[in-house]
Amino acid sequence: MTETKTPPRRMRRLVGAALGAGLVIGAAVGVPLGHSVSQGGGVLEAVSTVNGTHDAATRNDTDFNERFSHEFVDVDDVNMHYVVGGDGPPLVLIHGWPQTWYAWKEIMPELAEHRTVYAIDLPGFGDSSGTPEAFDKKTLSGYVHELLEVELDGEQADIVAHDLGAGVGFQYASRYPDDVRSYVHLDYPLPSSDVLPAETYRTFSWHMSFNSRPRIPEKLVDDRGDVREYLQEFYAQVAHDGAAFGGESTEAPFSDAEIDEYTRTYSRPEVLRAGFELYRSLDQDERDNDAADPVAAPTMLLTAEGSLAGTQPTLESLVTDLRKAEEVPDSGHWLAEESPEAVSAEIIDFIRSPVTHR
Repeated sequence: MTETKTPPRRMRRLVGAALGAGLVIGAAVGVPLGHSVSQGGGVLEAVSTVNGTHDAATRNDTDFNERFSHEFVDVDDVNMHYVVGGDGPPLVLIHGWPQTWYAWKEIMPELAEHRTVYAIDLPGFGDSSGTPEAFDKKTLSGYVHELLEVELDGEQADIVAHDLGAGVGFQYASRYPDDVRSYVHLDYPLPSSDVLPAETYRTFSWHMSFNSRPRIPEKLVDDRGDVREYLQEFYAQVAHDGAAFGGESTEAPFSDAEIDEYTRTYSRPEVLRAGFELYRSLDQDERDNDAADPVAAPTMLLTAEGSLAGTQPTLESLVTDLRKAEEVPDSGHWLAEESPEAVSAEIIDFIRSPVTHR
């Protein structure tokens, strides 16, 4: 993969902050509003955002925009979006399904007190545009690596990944061990032929089987109203006390505005399809995980209440230094949203501890 080189980090943050504040700086450099700036071939050139709506959820959030900025980097044919802010060594956040970088918004301010936070939209998701070569987690980890090579210039990072994004996080930590200081794996059993074959994985929940079917999900969830209804129902089912955990709650742990933000991006047909492709690629993930080198970085596993026993065994042969494995009390699958204080405290405590690779 090749990438479009970007200006120094400080310059990009200043540009992003100005755009976030709504300042009309585009005219000064010949870039229309709704675009960001990247550098290729030694000259500045425009890189399109997705209809200029990438900051829809944060545009009027003054506190957020004082600390974080929206950025874009080209990796091959994908224009990758991420949000960055804070001070200190890098901490990379990788979302799962059906979410985007926005999944981390509640805990990013606290994390940014200790680290420079990079919350990424995976290729094909959120406000990243373009289609990656494939949606297996190994391929997606390569795009993340190219992005971070541009942004971090070889500096080691702490990696935190959730849900199917933790499949990407695992592959990243396995493939690029010199770039990973520590790894935090959130509520995702890893498919493998020995412990959890993809075929068995899909029997765990109706949505895993449904999302894996070719073409059918896109035909049934085919307009913005369908997308919002599907997301809202799914968010509730896998929340604490939701149907997936034997409860009766039908309330999603997200506000209407938060669901609107996820609906905004998943209503784009290519993003909707990308989400389903994450499930369709589970068989390839199984093969890739079987072939992967075990993660050597110090690792912490956090799961929903009641999920540790089913998740930890899937990591034990794939991670050589699992230092902590715990359930988050009173939390369903949406750890960072349902228990933001507990999750941010766990992450900060873990990444601030001395790292000695075994």
